[in-house]
Amino acid sequence: MITAPPNDPKSNDARLRERAQQVIPGGMWGHMRAAAVPAGYPQFFEGGEGARVRDVNGRTYIDFMCSWGPIILGHRHPEVEQAARAQLDAGECLNGPTEHAVRLAEKLVALQPHADWALFQKNGSDAMTTCVTLARAGTGRRKILVARGAYHGAVPWCSPSLVGVTAEDRAHLLHFTYNDVASLDAAVQEAGDDLAAIVVSAFRHDLGIRQELPTPEFARAARAHCDRLDAALVLDDVRAGFRLNLGGSWADLGVSPDLSGYSKAIANGYPLAAVTGSDRFRGAGEEVFVTGSFWYAGAAMAAAVATLDVLEREDGPALLHAAGTRFAEGLIGGAARHGYEVTLSGPPVMPLMQFAGDPEAKLGKAFCQQALARGVYLHNKHNMFLNLAHTDAVIDEALEAIDAAFAALAGATPA
Repeated sequence: MITAPPNDPKSNDARLRERAQQVIPGGMWGHMRAAAVPAGYPQFFEGGEGARVRDVNGRTYIDFMCSWGPIILGHRHPEVEQAARAQLDAGECLNGPTEHAVRLAEKLVALQPHADWALFQKNGSDAMTTCVTLARAGTGRRKILVARGAYHGAVPWCSPSLVGVTAEDRAHLLHFTYNDVASLDAAVQEAGDDLAAIVVSAFRHDLGIRQELPTPEFARAARAHCDRLDAALVLDDVRAGFRLNLGGSWADLGVSPDLSGYSKAIANGYPLAAVTGSDRFRGAGEEVFVTGSFWYAGAAMAAAVATLDVLEREDGPALLHAAGTRFAEGLIGGAARHGYEVTLSGPPVMPLMQFAGDPEAKLGKAFCQQALARGVYLHNKHNMFLNLAHTDAVIDEALEAIDAAFAALAGATPA
């Protein structure tokens, strides 16, 4: 069984939290706050290897969050680390991009049937904002359609928080319900002849609700509206990109976007984002001004080329699907043995775990705390992630600890 010592109020993590409170508003910002996971979770980490992460207290966990998505091959994959290190040793922030920028663009265009070109950024917010800018530049229109509750970044036009956001920031944003064709039709009609783009997530992965894969009818309707009105179909593949299909997450639906945004897993943890697009928007890509001081750095691009090489060589999406399926079956079976009903929604490689009859996720939170104490890092409201280092042996080791967590939960939960 995996074991981990209990929290210590005088631990390294606790001391760092106290120091952070003095110099960082709220002690931490954004989705990396420990408040985003159940109580008792570590805030600070010192390392990772393969399928495991290690916190500053020296505790090691089998990681089913993969740094909230970026780790797709496993922490510190040797092939990726070698490629990045070689460029770092030669120089990172130079007077222009390295050859890796061209190599990576060529790689993406070769992998993705819908892509004729690529541009690079640093974060998912960068990529999606660039997509919206390109759509408006290429169409000469303003209205952007997004699904209610969808997450497309942490900037004013799409942030899930309205703190510091003005009505003017959202003036040309219209909403529809994901997978609801009638709702999409109504939003398109409302946009009229000012429709620049329909923005869709790879699947519905809103926080804390059952995940939904896109229906073929919904995907085809979005494509048809854009074709009829000469608008851009924008696929937000920031979260799911390269885990479901190397050719794009909607490739299996037979629906091609005009623009796609990527980040998270593209470079196995190195900071990078990308936009790929069709020739329809190549002119817009030449004309708009989007840039950043560190967008051209070479190490992350070298890491991305290596990451995609490994995924292509090993058929990464197929391996990830198999690992996710094994994990899901074991988790659901373990829950049933101890009298619980657990559902996992979304793709197997990116599952959301929910307990039946637990609308506020209180039972899920308690279970995750039990799993953490046994060395397995899960999440009770956000979709989780698997990577190629989640071998059968690692998953079985995690499931053994998870079974003990269910047993402990059953013993602590009043009948």
